[in-house]
Amino acid sequence: MSSPLALVLVAVPMVVLACQAGGWAARRLSQPPVIGEMAVGILLGPSLLGWLAPDPQQLLLPPAVLPYTSMLGNLALLVFLFLIGLELDLSFLRATRRAVASVAAGGLLVPLALGTALALAMYPTFAPPGVQQLTFVLFVATALSITAFPVLARILIDKGLVATPLGTFALACAATDDALAWCLLIAVTSLATTGSPLDAFTALALAAAFTSLLTAARPLMKRTLERAARTSDNLVTVLLVAGLLQTAWATDRIGVHPAFGAFLFGAILPRGVPAIDRSAARLQAVVVPVLLPLFFVDIGLRTDLAALPAGQRNWPGQQRRWRTGLRNVG
Repeated sequence: MSSPLALVLVAVPMVVLACQAGGWAARRLSQPPVIGEMAVGILLGPSLLGWLAPDPQQLLLPPAVLPYTSMLGNLALLVFLFLIGLELDLSFLRATRRAVASVAAGGLLVPLALGTALALAMYPTFAPPGVQQLTFVLFVATALSITAFPVLARILIDKGLVATPLGTFALACAATDDALAWCLLIAVTSLATTGSPLDAFTALALAAAFTSLLTAARPLMKRTLERAARTSDNLVTVLLVAGLLQTAWATDRIGVHPAFGAFLFGAILPRGVPAIDRSAARLQAVVVPVLLPLFFVDIGLRTDLAALPAGQRNWPGQQRRWRTGLRNVG
């Protein structure tokens, strides 16, 4: 059996090169490169390559390597969202905070309401045995309201919009929605287990307090990084990576996704420190083209679309029950 390192040494360059080809094909079709990268995950996974040539697929991308490529991709995602947060125009956000709050609220409440109506219709047919209606409805509604924040950020940076007012506004709304949706997910999980729904309010309060603490620490961050810059840019890079990972860990412990912590650390960092800009450029030059595609292909590598037709045999009956459920909701 090959060692984990040997598996990674085969899988990573193949996936990264395939993602470059997928991104090129997506650009030729006037689509963001991230769409091509996600499509590559499906093509290299069990849905196509594993179906056409299962033995080569198992040799190149065995299940044992996926936890390692997934971890590398998630670490790259944290660095990427830190860089996105660093690009935010804070003065613009302060001037438009009311508009951001309004749009973020609409972006969360509308899918929650639509998801609730859909879940009420789905419950008689699709709810597992023993699951209460309230838990099922809240779970479906919350799942439909969560924003694909990393995908949005990647599309904006690929299109050159991340530093524009429109891109800044969209990212701020999406980040707010994601933080609130994760708190809702904590509440739903608590309802389904022995926990208390108050866990969600606790997570939200802790996230707000942690944000305030980081904001208050900005002057100390600036002095520390400026002093480190007098030693070397390498030290600044080390401090930035350590800071974003620790912030991601803190938000994960709070109950919010670690990606929110990395994004928050980038947004909170003081501006106008040249050493930070140089270190950020060095991180972006390696992480975004080499490791970040591993995150976007991961879902495709784990998804087997060939398994879907097995569930379609009962689809006509499912449709009839759905129509009955929708009439009952109406």
